[in-house]
Amino acid sequence: MSRSLHFAVVILNWNGLAHLRRYLPSVLRTNYDHWDCVLVDNSSTDDSVNWVQSYSGNKVRIVQLNKNEGYTGGYMQGLKAVEADVYVLLNSDVEVSIDWLMHLNTFMQSHPETAALQPKILSDRDRDKFEYAGAGGGMVDGLGYPFCAGRIFMDLETDHGQYDKPRQVFWVSGACMVVRSKAFWECGGLDTSYFAHMEEIDLCWRLQRAGHALMTCPEAVIYHWGGGSLSYGSSRKTYLNFRNSLFTIAKNLAPAEWLPKVWIRLWLDGLAAVYFLSRGSFGDFIAVIKAHGAFFRGIPRLMRIRRETTLPWIPLSRLRGVWLGRIWPYLAMGDAGRRQMAVKLRGFVESLTLKSP
Repeated sequence: MSRSLHFAVVILNWNGLAHLRRYLPSVLRTNYDHWDCVLVDNSSTDDSVNWVQSYSGNKVRIVQLNKNEGYTGGYMQGLKAVEADVYVLLNSDVEVSIDWLMHLNTFMQSHPETAALQPKILSDRDRDKFEYAGAGGGMVDGLGYPFCAGRIFMDLETDHGQYDKPRQVFWVSGACMVVRSKAFWECGGLDTSYFAHMEEIDLCWRLQRAGHALMTCPEAVIYHWGGGSLSYGSSRKTYLNFRNSLFTIAKNLAPAEWLPKVWIRLWLDGLAAVYFLSRGSFGDFIAVIKAHGAFFRGIPRLMRIRRETTLPWIPLSRLRGVWLGRIWPYLAMGDAGRRQMAVKLRGFVESLTLKSP
């Protein structure tokens, strides 16, 4: 095996003192020789930076930003000051195992075609279950709706080793995105207009278009609290998810399919907005309307991105990790229907498992 890869574990922080107190100690216990820990601070107003400096001594390098740039802008600014073979974009609310970087290094050395991967992500709220943000690796359906091995919409599976073999996926989680720095910059990095949410899917889609593979490394295990900056029930999160999902498919779908699929997604978003309203979630209803307004205002920029891209256009059906069915009917199904779809999706996920040499 060649030399060990140099990892930079880069934690983005904004007023995250409570999370840093709880989770940073596990990161600093990491057993690996070639790595750095970097805290990129999004202009926090709490005492988090002072605490990290006091607690870690010189073990954590701090990159201080002048304002809150969000997830995407914070990382894009912070990573300019970081040199490493591999970036690990790690949320501040994550506990890691002591040998996690060893497993990631071994996997990336053995699979040089892999540009990005993620560990197995379990919930720190319920450690027997997968965590929403990535679970056992991310896929999309034929309309670009995301789901995961171990998570369909808000339904989370109990982990009993069913996804413990490495597999190719469509996207890897932004809660712990392990990405080769060269591929990250060559494919344009994170889109700063997103602020947060769906940015990892957009980047992973571009990485696939560039010919790279996306993988899971389930031997490395982390525990994610989730909803640390925006809670899962936040209407702001709803707005960003709906807007950025439309941005992502409009930017990356091949010419023959992007317009029809965006049109279908707009109609389905409208149905989702009506559903939110019927449940009394007025904030989420308004969030979808605002997301559509922002999408239409962003069309000139999206068209410019499409014109200027140098990445090849690849039909969705030819990319790895794409289930060509439709996942949205799951929301309207009863228990029996959901169980049947879950079985189909588990079969699809199994088909992505790497074959043993």
